[in-house]
Amino acid sequence: MTNPETVKLMAVLGEARFVGGVVRNALLGKPVSDIDVATPHPPEKVRALLEAAGLKAVPTGIEHGTITAVVNGKPFEVTTLRRDVETDGRRAVVAFTTDWAEDAQRRDFTMNALYADRDGEVYDHVGGVADLEAGRVRFVGDPAARIREDYLRILRLFRFHAWYGQGGLDVDALVAVEQEKAGLAKLSGERIAKEMLKLLEAANPVAVLVAMGETGVLAEVLPGAPDIMRLKRLAAADASAALPPDGVLRLAALLPRDKAVAQAVAKRWKLSNAHTDRLTDLAEAGETVTPYLSTHDVAKLLYKLGPERFRDRVRLAWAEAPQAFVQWRTFLASANEWQRPVFPLSGDDVMAAGVVKGRAVGQVLSEVESWWIENGFTADIAAVQNALRRAVEKVR
Repeated sequence: MTNPETVKLMAVLGEARFVGGVVRNALLGKPVSDIDVATPHPPEKVRALLEAAGLKAVPTGIEHGTITAVVNGKPFEVTTLRRDVETDGRRAVVAFTTDWAEDAQRRDFTMNALYADRDGEVYDHVGGVADLEAGRVRFVGDPAARIREDYLRILRLFRFHAWYGQGGLDVDALVAVEQEKAGLAKLSGERIAKEMLKLLEAANPVAVLVAMGETGVLAEVLPGAPDIMRLKRLAAADASAALPPDGVLRLAALLPRDKAVAQAVAKRWKLSNAHTDRLTDLAEAGETVTPYLSTHDVAKLLYKLGPERFRDRVRLAWAEAPQAFVQWRTFLASANEWQRPVFPLSGDDVMAAGVVKGRAVGQVLSEVESWWIENGFTADIAAVQNALRRAVEKVR
Protein backbone atom coordinates (compact mmCIF):
# COMPACT_ATOMS: atom_id res chain seq x y z
CA MET A 1 0.00 0.00 0.00
CA THR A 2 2.97 2.30 0.49
CA ASN A 3 4.80 1.64 -2.80
CA PRO A 4 4.93 4.87 -4.84
CA GLU A 5 3.26 3.18 -7.83
CA THR A 6 0.37 1.90 -5.73
CA VAL A 7 -0.11 5.20 -3.96
CA LYS A 8 -0.18 7.05 -7.28
CA LEU A 9 -2.71 4.67 -8.86
CA MET A 10 -5.12 4.86 -5.92
CA ALA A 11 -4.87 8.64 -5.85
CA VAL A 12 -5.65 8.84 -9.59
CA LEU A 13 -8.66 6.52 -9.33
CA GLY A 14 -10.10 8.14 -6.22
CA GLU A 15 -12.84 5.69 -5.29
CA ALA A 16 -11.14 2.29 -5.45
CA ARG A 17 -10.22 -0.66 -3.23
CA PHE A 18 -7.77 -3.53 -3.33
CA VAL A 19 -9.56 -6.82 -3.94
CA GLY A 20 -9.06 -10.58 -3.95
CA GLY A 21 -5.72 -12.30 -3.56
CA VAL A 22 -3.78 -9.22 -2.57
CA VAL A 23 -6.07 -8.69 0.45
CA ARG A 24 -6.23 -12.40 1.27
CA ASN A 25 -2.46 -12.85 1.25
CA ALA A 26 -1.80 -9.62 3.11
CA LEU A 27 -4.11 -10.75 5.93
CA LEU A 28 -2.32 -14.12 6.03
CA GLY A 29 1.12 -12.52 6.00
CA LYS A 30 1.96 -14.25 2.72
CA PRO A 31 3.83 -12.67 -0.20
CA VAL A 32 1.79 -10.49 -2.55
CA SER A 33 2.51 -10.55 -6.27
CA ASP A 34 -0.28 -9.26 -8.52
CA ILE A 35 -2.31 -6.32 -7.23
CA ASP A 36 -5.94 -6.18 -8.33
CA VAL A 37 -8.05 -3.10 -7.79
CA ALA A 38 -11.84 -2.69 -7.96
CA THR A 39 -13.69 0.55 -8.62
CA PRO A 40 -17.27 1.69 -9.23
CA HIS A 41 -16.05 3.82 -12.14
CA PRO A 42 -17.07 2.46 -15.57
CA PRO A 43 -14.15 1.35 -17.81
CA GLU A 44 -14.30 4.47 -19.99
CA LYS A 45 -13.87 6.70 -16.95
CA VAL A 46 -11.03 4.51 -15.61
CA ARG A 47 -9.21 4.87 -18.91
CA ALA A 48 -9.81 8.62 -19.00
CA LEU A 49 -8.53 9.08 -15.43
CA LEU A 50 -5.39 7.06 -16.15
CA GLU A 51 -4.57 8.80 -19.40
CA ALA A 52 -5.21 12.24 -17.91
CA ALA A 53 -2.59 11.39 -15.27
CA GLY A 54 -0.12 10.29 -17.95
CA LEU A 55 -0.45 6.59 -17.11
CA LYS A 56 -0.68 3.80 -19.64
CA ALA A 57 -4.11 2.13 -19.89
CA VAL A 58 -4.30 -1.25 -21.65
CA PRO A 59 -7.83 -2.61 -22.36
CA THR A 60 -6.91 -6.23 -21.51
CA GLY A 61 -10.48 -7.32 -20.72
CA ILE A 62 -12.58 -4.27 -21.27
CA GLU A 63 -15.73 -6.27 -22.12
CA HIS A 64 -15.58 -7.53 -18.53
CA GLY A 65 -14.58 -4.13 -17.18
CA THR A 66 -10.84 -4.77 -16.80
CA ILE A 67 -8.13 -2.30 -17.76
CA THR A 68 -4.47 -2.85 -16.97
CA ALA A 69 -2.91 0.30 -15.56
CA VAL A 70 0.86 0.58 -15.88
CA VAL A 71 2.61 2.84 -13.38
CA ASN A 72 6.39 3.16 -13.75
CA GLY A 73 6.40 -0.22 -15.49
CA LYS A 74 4.34 -1.94 -12.78
CA PRO A 75 0.99 -3.41 -13.97
CA PHE A 76 -2.24 -3.30 -11.97
CA GLU A 77 -5.54 -4.85 -13.04
CA VAL A 78 -8.34 -2.35 -12.47
CA THR A 79 -11.85 -3.80 -12.79
CA THR A 80 -15.21 -2.09 -12.60
CA LEU A 81 -17.68 -3.51 -10.06
CA ARG A 82 -19.97 -5.92 -11.87
CA ARG A 83 -22.66 -8.57 -11.70
CA ASP A 84 -23.21 -11.59 -13.93
CA VAL A 85 -26.05 -11.35 -16.44
CA GLU A 86 -25.46 -14.65 -18.25
CA THR A 87 -22.99 -17.54 -17.83
CA ASP A 88 -22.34 -20.79 -19.70
CA GLY A 89 -19.81 -22.50 -17.45
CA ARG A 90 -16.80 -20.95 -19.16
CA ARG A 91 -17.43 -17.24 -19.64
CA ALA A 92 -19.87 -14.62 -18.46
CA VAL A 93 -21.77 -11.64 -19.79
CA VAL A 94 -21.58 -8.93 -17.14
CA ALA A 95 -23.27 -5.66 -16.28
CA PHE A 96 -21.49 -2.94 -14.35
CA THR A 97 -22.67 -1.76 -10.95
CA THR A 98 -21.69 0.64 -8.20
CA ASP A 99 -22.68 -1.75 -5.40
CA TRP A 100 -19.69 -3.33 -3.63
CA ALA A 101 -21.84 -6.03 -2.00
CA GLU A 102 -23.28 -7.01 -5.38
CA ASP A 103 -19.77 -7.35 -6.78
CA ALA A 104 -18.81 -9.56 -3.83
CA GLN A 105 -21.74 -11.89 -4.49
CA ARG A 106 -20.43 -12.88 -7.94
CA ARG A 107 -16.96 -13.93 -6.71
CA ASP A 108 -15.97 -17.55 -6.18
CA PHE A 109 -14.83 -17.99 -2.56
CA THR A 110 -15.46 -15.85 0.48
CA MET A 111 -11.72 -15.46 1.11
CA ASN A 112 -11.39 -13.96 -2.39
CA ALA A 113 -14.28 -11.51 -1.90
CA LEU A 114 -12.45 -9.22 0.50
CA TYR A 115 -11.75 -5.54 -0.22
CA ALA A 116 -9.41 -3.06 1.45
CA ASP A 117 -9.09 0.67 0.96
CA ARG A 118 -5.83 2.57 0.63
CA ASP A 119 -5.65 2.96 4.42
CA GLY A 120 -5.95 -0.78 5.00
CA GLU A 121 -9.53 -0.93 6.24
CA VAL A 122 -11.03 -4.30 5.20
CA TYR A 123 -14.56 -4.61 3.82
CA ASP A 124 -16.12 -8.05 4.16
CA HIS A 125 -19.63 -8.62 2.75
CA VAL A 126 -19.66 -12.43 2.84
CA GLY A 127 -17.87 -13.63 6.00
CA GLY A 128 -14.54 -14.05 4.25
CA VAL A 129 -12.34 -12.96 7.15
CA ALA A 130 -13.74 -15.62 9.48
CA ASP A 131 -13.35 -18.28 6.77
CA LEU A 132 -9.78 -17.16 6.09
CA GLU A 133 -8.88 -17.39 9.77
CA ALA A 134 -10.46 -20.85 10.00
CA GLY A 135 -8.80 -22.13 6.80
CA ARG A 136 -12.25 -22.73 5.33
CA VAL A 137 -12.53 -22.51 1.53
CA ARG A 138 -16.22 -21.74 1.08
CA PHE A 139 -18.15 -20.69 -2.00
CA VAL A 140 -20.00 -17.37 -1.95
CA GLY A 141 -23.69 -18.27 -1.83
CA ASP A 142 -24.92 -21.50 -3.41
CA PRO A 143 -21.93 -23.72 -4.37
CA ALA A 144 -23.69 -25.38 -7.33
CA ALA A 145 -24.70 -22.00 -8.75
CA ARG A 146 -21.14 -20.68 -8.43
CA ILE A 147 -19.77 -23.79 -10.15
CA ARG A 148 -22.24 -23.60 -13.03
CA GLU A 149 -21.08 -20.05 -13.69
CA ASP A 150 -17.56 -21.36 -14.35
CA TYR A 151 -16.67 -25.04 -14.03
CA LEU A 152 -13.03 -24.15 -13.41
CA ARG A 153 -14.18 -23.32 -9.89
CA ILE A 154 -14.25 -27.06 -9.18
CA LEU A 155 -10.49 -27.23 -9.65
CA ARG A 156 -10.01 -23.91 -7.88
CA LEU A 157 -11.81 -25.30 -4.82
CA PHE A 158 -9.22 -28.04 -4.50
CA ARG A 159 -6.31 -25.79 -5.39
CA PHE A 160 -7.27 -23.16 -2.81
CA HIS A 161 -7.79 -25.80 -0.14
CA ALA A 162 -4.32 -27.22 -0.86
CA TRP A 163 -2.81 -23.78 -0.38
CA TYR A 164 -5.00 -22.21 2.31
CA GLY A 165 -7.31 -24.84 3.77
CA GLN A 166 -7.24 -26.52 7.16
CA GLY A 167 -8.97 -29.79 7.98
CA GLY A 168 -11.50 -31.32 5.61
CA LEU A 169 -13.03 -29.66 2.58
CA ASP A 170 -16.36 -27.87 2.89
CA VAL A 171 -19.11 -30.52 2.76
CA ASP A 172 -21.59 -28.40 0.80
CA ALA A 173 -18.91 -27.65 -1.76
CA LEU A 174 -18.06 -31.34 -2.19
CA VAL A 175 -21.72 -32.24 -2.72
CA ALA A 176 -21.95 -29.61 -5.46
CA VAL A 177 -18.69 -30.80 -7.03
CA GLU A 178 -19.97 -34.36 -7.37
CA GLN A 179 -23.16 -33.08 -8.96
CA GLU A 180 -21.45 -30.76 -11.43
CA LYS A 181 -18.11 -32.46 -12.27
CA ALA A 182 -19.21 -33.43 -15.80
CA GLY A 183 -18.97 -29.74 -16.66
CA LEU A 184 -15.18 -29.99 -16.48
CA ALA A 185 -15.31 -31.38 -20.03
CA LYS A 186 -16.21 -27.87 -21.21
CA LEU A 187 -12.93 -26.38 -20.01
CA SER A 188 -9.95 -25.72 -22.23
CA GLY A 189 -6.79 -27.66 -21.59
CA GLU A 190 -4.84 -24.50 -20.82
CA ARG A 191 -7.18 -23.55 -17.96
CA ILE A 192 -7.04 -27.06 -16.51
CA ALA A 193 -3.25 -27.12 -16.69
CA LYS A 194 -2.89 -23.75 -14.99
CA GLU A 195 -5.00 -24.79 -12.00
CA MET A 196 -3.63 -28.31 -11.68
CA LEU A 197 0.02 -27.28 -11.86
CA LYS A 198 -0.60 -24.62 -9.20
CA LEU A 199 -2.34 -27.24 -7.05
CA LEU A 200 0.62 -29.61 -7.42
CA GLU A 201 2.96 -26.83 -6.29
CA ALA A 202 1.31 -26.62 -2.88
CA ALA A 203 3.53 -27.77 -0.03
CA ASN A 204 1.58 -31.02 0.33
CA PRO A 205 -1.22 -31.58 -2.20
CA VAL A 206 -1.75 -35.27 -1.38
CA ALA A 207 -4.88 -35.03 0.82
CA VAL A 208 -6.57 -32.80 -1.74
CA LEU A 209 -5.71 -35.16 -4.60
CA VAL A 210 -7.18 -38.04 -2.60
CA ALA A 211 -10.40 -36.04 -2.20
CA MET A 212 -10.37 -35.30 -5.92
CA GLY A 213 -10.10 -39.02 -6.57
CA GLU A 214 -12.95 -39.85 -4.20
CA THR A 215 -15.28 -37.34 -5.87
CA GLY A 216 -14.35 -38.50 -9.38
CA VAL A 217 -12.87 -35.13 -10.31
CA LEU A 218 -9.34 -36.45 -10.81
CA ALA A 219 -10.50 -38.97 -13.39
CA GLU A 220 -12.17 -36.14 -15.32
CA VAL A 221 -8.89 -34.30 -15.87
CA LEU A 222 -6.18 -36.97 -15.56
CA PRO A 223 -6.17 -40.20 -17.61
CA GLY A 224 -4.48 -43.27 -16.19
CA ALA A 225 -4.20 -44.55 -12.64
CA PRO A 226 -2.50 -41.85 -10.52
CA ASP A 227 0.33 -42.92 -8.22
CA ILE A 228 -0.63 -40.92 -5.14
CA MET A 229 1.93 -42.64 -2.92
CA ARG A 230 4.86 -41.78 -5.18
CA LEU A 231 3.74 -38.15 -5.20
CA LYS A 232 3.44 -38.27 -1.41
CA ARG A 233 7.03 -39.49 -1.12
CA LEU A 234 8.24 -36.82 -3.54
CA ALA A 235 6.51 -34.08 -1.53
CA ALA A 236 8.13 -35.44 1.64
CA ALA A 237 11.54 -35.44 -0.06
CA ASP A 238 10.99 -31.86 -1.25
CA ALA A 239 10.21 -30.79 2.31
CA SER A 240 13.16 -32.63 3.87
CA ALA A 241 15.66 -31.14 1.41
CA ALA A 242 14.00 -27.68 1.22
CA LEU A 243 13.52 -28.14 -2.52
CA PRO A 244 10.96 -25.93 -4.26
CA PRO A 245 7.80 -27.78 -5.34
CA ASP A 246 7.84 -28.35 -9.09
CA GLY A 247 4.44 -28.82 -10.73
CA VAL A 248 5.63 -30.69 -13.84
CA LEU A 249 7.92 -32.97 -11.85
CA ARG A 250 5.11 -33.76 -9.42
CA LEU A 251 2.79 -34.46 -12.34
CA ALA A 252 5.37 -36.94 -13.64
CA ALA A 253 5.44 -38.58 -10.21
CA LEU A 254 1.65 -38.82 -10.20
CA LEU A 255 1.47 -40.47 -13.63
CA PRO A 256 2.39 -44.07 -14.43
CA ARG A 257 5.68 -44.53 -16.25
CA ASP A 258 3.96 -44.75 -19.59
CA LYS A 259 4.90 -42.45 -22.46
CA ALA A 260 1.43 -42.79 -24.02
CA VAL A 261 -0.25 -41.60 -20.81
CA ALA A 262 2.17 -38.67 -20.50
CA GLN A 263 1.45 -37.68 -24.11
CA ALA A 264 -2.31 -37.96 -23.51
CA VAL A 265 -2.12 -35.64 -20.49
CA ALA A 266 0.09 -33.17 -22.36
CA LYS A 267 -2.39 -33.14 -25.25
CA ARG A 268 -5.48 -32.76 -23.04
CA TRP A 269 -3.86 -30.01 -20.97
CA LYS A 270 -2.31 -28.38 -24.04
CA LEU A 271 1.04 -28.15 -22.28
CA SER A 272 3.84 -26.11 -23.82
CA ASN A 273 6.39 -27.96 -25.94
CA ALA A 274 8.96 -27.63 -23.15
CA HIS A 275 6.61 -29.10 -20.52
CA THR A 276 5.49 -31.85 -22.91
CA ASP A 277 9.07 -32.85 -23.71
CA ARG A 278 9.99 -32.89 -20.04
CA LEU A 279 6.95 -34.94 -19.03
CA THR A 280 7.44 -37.57 -21.75
CA ASP A 281 11.17 -37.70 -21.05
CA LEU A 282 10.47 -38.49 -17.40
CA ALA A 283 7.91 -41.12 -18.38
CA GLU A 284 10.69 -42.92 -20.26
CA ALA A 285 13.37 -42.36 -17.62
CA GLY A 286 13.19 -45.93 -16.32
CA GLU A 287 15.82 -46.94 -13.80
CA THR A 288 18.59 -44.64 -15.08
CA VAL A 289 19.42 -43.33 -11.60
CA THR A 290 19.96 -45.68 -8.66
CA PRO A 291 21.46 -45.06 -5.19
CA TYR A 292 24.45 -47.24 -6.13
CA LEU A 293 25.97 -45.02 -8.82
CA SER A 294 29.69 -44.35 -8.50
CA THR A 295 31.13 -40.86 -8.78
CA HIS A 296 32.18 -41.72 -12.33
CA ASP A 297 28.69 -43.02 -13.16
CA VAL A 298 27.19 -39.74 -11.91
CA ALA A 299 29.63 -37.75 -14.04
CA LYS A 300 28.73 -39.80 -17.13
CA LEU A 301 25.02 -39.27 -16.59
CA LEU A 302 25.49 -35.57 -16.00
CA TYR A 303 27.39 -35.34 -19.29
CA LYS A 304 24.72 -37.34 -21.13
CA LEU A 305 21.62 -35.74 -19.61
CA GLY A 306 22.72 -32.32 -18.45
CA PRO A 307 22.18 -31.14 -14.85
CA GLU A 308 18.45 -30.29 -15.19
CA ARG A 309 17.38 -33.70 -16.57
CA PHE A 310 19.70 -35.43 -14.10
CA ARG A 311 18.17 -33.55 -11.15
CA ASP A 312 14.69 -34.49 -12.34
CA ARG A 313 15.63 -38.16 -12.40
CA VAL A 314 17.26 -37.99 -8.98
CA ARG A 315 14.19 -36.38 -7.42
CA LEU A 316 11.87 -38.98 -8.96
CA ALA A 317 14.20 -41.77 -7.86
CA TRP A 318 14.17 -40.29 -4.35
CA ALA A 319 10.38 -40.77 -4.37
CA GLU A 320 10.94 -44.44 -5.26
CA ALA A 321 13.63 -45.10 -2.64
CA PRO A 322 13.36 -42.46 0.14
CA GLN A 323 15.60 -44.46 2.46
CA ALA A 324 18.62 -43.57 0.28
CA PHE A 325 18.29 -39.86 1.06
CA VAL A 326 22.03 -39.42 1.72
CA GLN A 327 22.90 -40.59 -1.79
CA TRP A 328 20.17 -38.45 -3.37
CA ARG A 329 21.38 -35.34 -1.56
CA THR A 330 24.95 -36.11 -2.68
CA PHE A 331 23.86 -36.56 -6.30
CA LEU A 332 21.92 -33.29 -6.27
CA ALA A 333 24.93 -31.47 -4.81
CA SER A 334 27.08 -32.95 -7.59
CA ALA A 335 24.64 -31.66 -10.21
CA ASN A 336 24.63 -28.20 -8.67
CA GLU A 337 28.44 -28.02 -8.72
CA TRP A 338 29.02 -29.79 -12.05
CA GLN A 339 30.73 -28.04 -14.93
CA ARG A 340 30.50 -29.72 -18.31
CA PRO A 341 33.93 -30.89 -19.52
CA VAL A 342 34.83 -29.89 -23.08
CA PHE A 343 35.58 -32.73 -25.51
CA PRO A 344 38.99 -31.77 -26.97
CA LEU A 345 38.38 -32.92 -30.57
CA SER A 346 36.31 -31.64 -33.48
CA GLY A 347 35.46 -32.83 -36.97
CA ASP A 348 38.40 -30.85 -38.33
CA ASP A 349 40.77 -32.88 -36.12
CA VAL A 350 39.32 -36.11 -37.50
CA MET A 351 39.70 -34.97 -41.13
CA ALA A 352 43.22 -33.78 -40.39
CA ALA A 353 43.93 -37.33 -39.22
CA GLY A 354 43.00 -38.59 -42.69
CA VAL A 355 39.26 -39.28 -42.63
CA VAL A 356 37.34 -38.02 -45.66
CA LYS A 357 34.45 -35.66 -44.91
CA GLY A 358 31.21 -37.63 -44.44
CA ARG A 359 29.54 -40.07 -42.06
CA ALA A 360 32.85 -41.61 -41.04
CA VAL A 361 33.87 -38.33 -39.37
CA GLY A 362 30.91 -38.55 -36.98
CA GLN A 363 31.55 -42.24 -36.32
CA VAL A 364 35.16 -41.57 -35.36
CA LEU A 365 34.23 -38.61 -33.18
CA SER A 366 31.56 -40.65 -31.40
CA GLU A 367 33.93 -43.54 -30.74
CA VAL A 368 36.68 -41.32 -29.36
CA GLU A 369 34.21 -39.36 -27.25
CA SER A 370 32.88 -42.63 -25.74
CA TRP A 371 36.47 -43.65 -24.91
CA TRP A 372 37.13 -40.20 -23.43
CA ILE A 373 34.01 -40.39 -21.23
CA GLU A 374 34.81 -43.91 -20.01
CA ASN A 375 38.31 -42.73 -19.12
CA GLY A 376 37.05 -40.00 -16.84
CA PHE A 377 36.99 -37.16 -19.39
CA THR A 378 40.79 -37.34 -19.53
CA ALA A 379 42.70 -34.16 -20.23
CA ASP A 380 45.74 -36.14 -21.46
CA ILE A 381 45.99 -34.89 -25.04
CA ALA A 382 48.49 -37.58 -26.03
CA ALA A 383 46.09 -40.29 -24.88
CA VAL A 384 43.23 -38.65 -26.80
CA GLN A 385 45.34 -38.51 -29.95
CA ASN A 386 46.20 -42.21 -29.57
CA ALA A 387 42.50 -43.00 -29.24
CA LEU A 388 41.85 -40.95 -32.38
CA ARG A 389 44.46 -42.88 -34.34
CA ARG A 390 42.95 -46.21 -33.26
CA ALA A 391 39.48 -45.09 -34.31
CA VAL A 392 40.73 -43.79 -37.65
CA GLU A 393 42.36 -47.12 -38.41
CA LYS A 394 38.98 -48.85 -38.04
CA VAL A 395 37.32 -46.79 -40.80
CA ARG A 396 40.14 -47.00 -43.35
